[in-house]
Amino acid sequence: MAQDHLITGSGPLLDERGRLREPGYAFRPPFDYDHERIAASPLRIKDWDYYLINDDRFAVALTFSDLGYIGLVSASVIDFETCTYKTTSEMLVMPLGRMELPLSSETGDIVWKNKRCRVRFAHEGTARRLSFYMASFDGNDELEVELLLDQEPRDSMVICTPWDEDEKAFYYNRKIIGMRARGGFRRGAMVHEFDASDSLGLLDWGRGVWTYDNVWYWAAAQGKLDGHVIGLNLGYGFGNTTAASENMLFVDGVAHKLGRVDFGIPTKEDGGYDYLAPWHMTDDEGRLDLAFSPSIDRIDDIDVGGLIKSEQHQVFGVLDGTVALDDGTPLAIRGLRASAEHIHNRY
Repeated sequence: MAQDHLITGSGPLLDERGRLREPGYAFRPPFDYDHERIAASPLRIKDWDYYLINDDRFAVALTFSDLGYIGLVSASVIDFETCTYKTTSEMLVMPLGRMELPLSSETGDIVWKNKRCRVRFAHEGTARRLSFYMASFDGNDELEVELLLDQEPRDSMVICTPWDEDEKAFYYNRKIIGMRARGGFRRGAMVHEFDASDSLGLLDWGRGVWTYDNVWYWAAAQGKLDGHVIGLNLGYGFGNTTAASENMLFVDGVAHKLGRVDFGIPTKEDGGYDYLAPWHMTDDEGRLDLAFSPSIDRIDDIDVGGLIKSEQHQVFGVLDGTVALDDGTPLAIRGLRASAEHIHNRY
């Protein structure tokens, strides 16, 4: 069984022809991302920051993305007790880099506003301050979010993925899972506080040049079990992942690299996925055996003139089962809060 390639290089992410210099994975960002080295059209550049913060009662998701010919400022509130959700998005036409997302996941802030929204994702020493406001989030109810994420784990998931069909396409991605979260949100008159004792946050930081039509599967989990902070990042489905997968288990911030996975999503009689039936997640090394019990299917489809289309199923639930550490020790997973998504994008 081939072993994933651990990146040892540094310097520019891309060579002089705009190609990835070293596909593979790392635990910290090894390369410098620079738009000046991109050899593709600005319409193909896809940059985003996505945060998800949760305890056992609520989750809040915040997205700020510049996808070339469309920008997206989006927020979701997920209520685990009532199994309901609300997602509202503000779309911008042809931002083409003007949203000025930072070129690094470690430095640089996002400060942006229009008549409806205010966004500030800022570094404060080793912490991250998230401030978000959206008018008319749900009818007349506005949404206001104030959060501090700190205690960033030692390891994160970093992956550099090329595409076979286009040598100028690449994906540079970092996922930081299991940061301590403090603060809260206000949705209309309803207020919820995230207590640092049981609230965690993650960052999905993505930069790159994508091909037009892609499907991906991504699952993330974070929570506290027996006094330990446990995180999972699992995914597959796009690009050439021969050099590395993005699959990792985190225990108190220390990464354990996993092989290839399959989400085992059950199907209906018509062949489509039955997202709210139990999933069975496994891997190719016999280290991962998890039952995913869904409770919410957050559907968010976008269609802009048929040219830009996104079909999204982000499913929330809990994980139970076992995952083996790098030394083979089995780790019991019980009721770990997770989301798992299947997305088809044409953009």
